Amino acid sequence: MGVVLAIFGLGNVLNGLWMLADPVGWYLNLPAAVPDFGPANEHFIRDIGCAYLLVGVGLVAAAFVPRWRLAACLAATGFYGLHAIVHVVDTLRGLVGPEHWLIDLPGIYVPAALLVLLTLAVARRPA
Repeated sequence: MGVVLAIFGLGNVLNGLWMLADPVGWYLNLPAAVPDFGPANEHFIRDIGCAYLLVGVGLVAAAFVPRWRLAACLAATGFYGLHAIVHVVDTLRGLVGPEHWLIDLPGIYVPAALLVLLTLAVARRPA
């Protein structure tokens, strides 16, 4: 369980650091068609980068401190779940085209689903 949390957390830390260090580069180069959602806003990208960084640090810490695992997973799942809902709503309302169901699958929907499963697994294990 610790290895899974560490890997997931490290991915979030790296994404968050990229967003903070090079928001325009992240915006243009992330393979997720981010520009489809509107023009780049460096401040806003950095704000979201802080969220990814915090989620990542929490998951990495939880990899080493089992009693923190449920809280870290709940926070990460909440963030990813709400983020996924925003993408569903924006796609349904036509802000982006229907191709985003597939574009967003690997980076938005799958991680949210995996975090739900991970959180359930953590909740079933003694701390």
